[in-house]
Amino acid sequence: MSTPPFYRIVREFAFELAACAALEADSDGVVARQLGTHTRIVDVVEVLPGPGLDRRVQITPETIPGPAVESDIGVGRARRPREAIDARPKRAVAIADRAVDIGFFEAERRGGQRYVRQAIPYPDWIGGLRAIENKPDLDRPGDLELQLRKDVSLSLFDEVVLVTESYVTGAHLNRLPDPVGVWRLDPEAGTFEIVRAAEPLPSGEPGVAVLDESPTRVDIEPVDADEKARLRRRIAERAYGKGWRLERLPDCEKATPRGPPFGDEDVLPYCAWKGRFVDPARECGPECGGHTPADPPPIDADAVRDDRSPWVSDPNGVASEQVGLDRFRGG
Repeated sequence: MSTPPFYRIVREFAFELAACAALEADSDGVVARQLGTHTRIVDVVEVLPGPGLDRRVQITPETIPGPAVESDIGVGRARRPREAIDARPKRAVAIADRAVDIGFFEAERRGGQRYVRQAIPYPDWIGGLRAIENKPDLDRPGDLELQLRKDVSLSLFDEVVLVTESYVTGAHLNRLPDPVGVWRLDPEAGTFEIVRAAEPLPSGEPGVAVLDESPTRVDIEPVDADEKARLRRRIAERAYGKGWRLERLPDCEKATPRGPPFGDEDVLPYCAWKGRFVDPARECGPECGGHTPADPPPIDADAVRDDRSPWVSDPNGVASEQVGLDRFRGG
């Protein structure tokens, strides 16, 4: 009897959490899950550390808006948001307000007008990007091969890796694009076996986005190197701000913020009634036979992430460091 689709989805959700936890434990960078890219949503993204990571950490724990980074607003010159941010006027103001709120911009009023500038030059903190596709059961490939071909063609990431729990055969490897790495995860031990190492992709060069594919037609879109650099920075920023843990557990007394193999100090959605991790959005609520209404267990996902990764939940900030830097020159 085949496994019903719902249970395959639930298993893949738990497997994804296990992959994120194992990856974070072995990474010097930051890990996030379910991030949109140019053509699709990637299961897991790992941002490898660059030389400016320590400076990035001190700015804000949040995502810095891409248009703010890409604007003509620098450290030494103040600008009006509507003139310097590539967006409609109201949107430009909202982006500037957000950048001020999180400490990337500083604001000042002159002559009744609001001007902003960067509190610090945007640091070179992105050492590389790795995309990870999770597929615990390779006997049910689904759209896996097409997704991986899209990733290799666009080369938005420096590496693309498939993570599975299945035993990997030569037939499996032959169906995958050669540059794609294959790792086998033991979710109970939280360890990876590298079956095939990933080959570096030309992320700094133009790529080709495969928009759609059929037996008789392939729709593509060229993406130049500058656009790829912009997309990579935005993906890295979203990864930094989002992370991978859930912020809230189910409203049920059976929910606990732990579960094998990660121990009592983690904040993953484990159900004592089901005896496994659960996907709260799909499995929890009055329809569940074990549901007993209760306040969700208190968790502090930020504190756990702060402890287990370079990300800092409450940085010192950098706004005061640039006061003497030729403030608002040329504004």
